Amino acid sequence: MMKGKILILDDNKSVLTALEMLLQSEFDDVFTLQNPSSLLAMIQQHQIDVVLLDMNFKAGINTGNEGIYWLHQIQKLDPAISVVMITAYGDVELAVKAVKEGAFDFILKPWDNNKLISTLHASLKQSKLKVENAKLVTSSALLKRELNPAFQSIIGQSKPMREVMEMVKKVAATDANIFITGENGTGKELIAREIHRYSKRKSEVMISVDMGALSESLFESELFGHTKGSFTDAREDRIGKFETANKGTLFLDEIGNLPLPLQAKLLTSLQNRTIVRLGSNIPVPINIRLVSATNKDLNEMIKQGLFREDLLYRINTITLELPPLRERENDVLLLAEFYLRKYMEKYDKPALKISQKAGQKLLKYSWPGNVRELQHCIEKAVILAETNVLTEKSFDLNNSTGSNQKMDFHNKTIEEMELEMILARIEKEKGNMSAAAKKLGITRPTLYKKLKKLDN
Repeated sequence: MMKGKILILDDNKSVLTALEMLLQSEFDDVFTLQNPSSLLAMIQQHQIDVVLLDMNFKAGINTGNEGIYWLHQIQKLDPAISVVMITAYGDVELAVKAVKEGAFDFILKPWDNNKLISTLHASLKQSKLKVENAKLVTSSALLKRELNPAFQSIIGQSKPMREVMEMVKKVAATDANIFITGENGTGKELIAREIHRYSKRKSEVMISVDMGALSESLFESELFGHTKGSFTDAREDRIGKFETANKGTLFLDEIGNLPLPLQAKLLTSLQNRTIVRLGSNIPVPINIRLVSATNKDLNEMIKQGLFREDLLYRINTITLELPPLRERENDVLLLAEFYLRKYMEKYDKPALKISQKAGQKLLKYSWPGNVRELQHCIEKAVILAETNVLTEKSFDLNNSTGSNQKMDFHNKTIEEMELEMILARIEKEKGNMSAAAKKLGITRPTLYKKLKKLDN
């Protein structure tokens, strides 16, 4: 028995009885109608999968127009329903017309039972496939929306940022590999998303991979996927980030932290435009737009033998350098106002404003942690605000020149102290995340996780 519901529409009661008896053992439910006036209501009420539709309902009239009309009405109501036409006049030309206009197939009276059942089973399978495809399309759209978060415009009117945005719009329309450089916290991933938004691939997903947080043991599995049984915990096949990003954009963040052996594997995949899942020998073609980013000087790393020159040539067809916040003139105040509005809403503290002297204090600060540090600073001020005006005292900033200056830990949370310690160490190590992690007594992946957590 096929798991489905069929509706038979014919003006001949004896035909309906015969078909109902024949098909009741083939379908979950069999419904019959002599008059099409309640056809659409019955389809909606019983969630019909297949309709066996007579082409003519009035004696002596065999134009098939009424059958074609109701075929179109069913298609408008639910395109997933399969319609099989049935006619007593052997008018093949008329039946072919119905098929061309969307019917699954046609049956001639008198029918052959086996052929009729076979046709209806095939039509039911098609109906089920249409439903599943519709679900997949919906799921895919939801996944893309989840992976491509709501667009956040780039905040900035300074000359350096205008130049960056002009370049973004110019290169985004191509499929050229983009390499983004800049200090930590300058917004490299935000620029990558802007590139994706302006690209021809904007309707597809953008997948971000934090290369600094990937351990060597998980590198191949995460990026290229694996087959069932390829290692101890591989209980099923799994596609990697490259395949997930197929037809879209792949953003490789902090690529400068990738160890040399893994650089070679990445280069091979980029050159061949294929990947091989861990545990498999079958190449899988990939179609991605590559965007990479780092806070490191890769040319200096090449001189030190820490980065492959051929990989740099592969990833940097176009290079975008993001300016640090201290070089972005009055963008500090624009960003401060943006985050002020964001956190006023989040913490339900309306009508807050930044005083003129506080604004001057923000402008004079050098922001070693860039936009990320400013965001955290504004959030903290909003949380602790006791009046509607944020004053100089609302912003407890560390002097960026004060690497020897002691941090004031009074009245600060552990998370706040941890962030200040991390940012100070990163500044002292001039952006070298490995050295900063070592000095802090944690692993590099842990450092990245802490930065991302504190950034949320």
